[in-house]
Amino acid sequence: MTMKPLKPERRRFIIYVFFFVLFLCAVASINEIRFDNILNFGGCPSISATSATLNSTSDDDVRIFIGILTLPEKYHRRHMLRMVYNSQSPAGAKVDVKFVFCNLTTEEQQVMVALEIMQYDDIIILNCSENMNEGKTYTYFSSLPEMMSSSDGPSSPPPYHYVMKADDDTYLKLDNLVDFLRPLPREDLYFGCVVPCQNKNPWRNIMSGMGYLISWDLVEWIRVSEVPRRNINGPEDRMVAHWLREGNKAKNRHIGRWMMYDYQDSTPTRCSHEFWPNTIAVHLLKSDERWVKTLKYFNVTQNLKPSKLYHIP
Repeated sequence: MTMKPLKPERRRFIIYVFFFVLFLCAVASINEIRFDNILNFGGCPSISATSATLNSTSDDDVRIFIGILTLPEKYHRRHMLRMVYNSQSPAGAKVDVKFVFCNLTTEEQQVMVALEIMQYDDIIILNCSENMNEGKTYTYFSSLPEMMSSSDGPSSPPPYHYVMKADDDTYLKLDNLVDFLRPLPREDLYFGCVVPCQNKNPWRNIMSGMGYLISWDLVEWIRVSEVPRRNINGPEDRMVAHWLREGNKAKNRHIGRWMMYDYQDSTPTRCSHEFWPNTIAVHLLKSDERWVKTLKYFNVTQNLKPSKLYHIP
């Protein structure tokens, strides 16, 4: 059976169809690239780039890593804290905030936390069983150097000048924290709120677990020293102070007296007082009501833009 030759009109039609399909493929490829860019642009920002993405950074900027020790199931608290810290962009600083907890133990945690990581990339899961005073803080500090090691070798500058441990019921005013740290030494430093609160001596007392900070060289020391490794069980803030004292470390000690305090309710304590503008940290925000009053005082919604889409008094 012999094939009939194609008529010129039909051959011309096939050629038109072929080039039209090529054109459609080219348009689809271009739109896909544009769509991917739109998705990347419109995605939720990671809290782990609080100021790096908002401010141009330089070698002189203060670099701070803040680990908020929390529990895997506290999804609501993490969501609120992301909003709180993503709304702050201290000038002349790179402040990265991540949530820290131990190994996941339920199917719900595995799914929900994985979704958080995919969306925000602001979670560190330590290789430990969840605890408060049985080594979680040691695992946190001692794990960071390897997690953040640079391919440039040991001569590369440290990724951060300071590393902070904070509670998830603590509100941090990042611009005041940066301003306080800026003139301080960037090595062998220990900073926080001394307890008992009526004392002023950072050498004889400890820094409250609400939020304390050490320089990067001390983080590296914790990783390799036997002093902390042999003393991990006990109240975590006391143990950190014990490590530094036994290791003859942290010769530069500074306290945020009156700038770091507990939330004051109807029953004032020695560690609590009214809000004031120079605040670095407010602790014991155990309820949403306390968070709301704290955030309202510091006017965290002042940059809300007017819109026809909503009306907020």
